[in-house]
Amino acid sequence: MPHAELVFPMGQYAARLPTDRQYVESHLWFQEVESHYRVGFTAYAVRLIQDVYFLDWHIDPQTTVRKKQQIGELESSKAVSALYAPLEGTVLQFNAALMNDPSLINTDPYGTGWLYEFQTDFPLLSVEGYFAHLEATWDETQRLLKGQYNDAG
Repeated sequence: MPHAELVFPMGQYAARLPTDRQYVESHLWFQEVESHYRVGFTAYAVRLIQDVYFLDWHIDPQTTVRKKQQIGELESSKAVSALYAPLEGTVLQFNAALMNDPSLINTDPYGTGWLYEFQTDFPLLSVEGYFAHLEATWDETQRLLKGQYNDAG
């Protein structure tokens, strides 16, 4: 049986936000697994990033990181983007399946496309809190996207 979700409208697309997870404003979801979290991109982030086809980690598993520390890099059809630690904590392990097939991020961001397992004591947003953040920043995001499309032409 599927989990409940909120749906954030993104123009002609919609971003599903499962209610069985917590979130951060940098568009990552956190799902509790034993005494730590599994972390991945939200559908909102995947829609903005578009078609991921390369992923590389710049740190090793079991590395303690600070918030906004660069931990990796991904390449998509839109750009090469640095990946940053969302919070202070420890990156326990990476999803090895993504090294062979990073497109899992595109096709199953809430399942097989998870990024890494992470341990932190810092507070996370509820799905409602994350949804409110998306609503509050959507107009700015649309202006940014339209600007990027205009610059690409």
